[in-house]
Amino acid sequence: DTRTSIFDADASIALDGTFIKIVAWYDNEWGYSNKCLEMARVVSK
Repeated sequence: DTRTSIFDADASIALDGTFIKIVAWYDNEWGYSNKCLEMARVVSK
């Protein structure tokens, strides 16, 4: 899975009309490594 984070809709809540708590799960190593490779591809073009 190369995504940098996954949004968790079940854990996220609206606390009031102007404040929302958003929860996302991430893998600090695999997702970051894939984004570095993606950026290297963009820069090399």
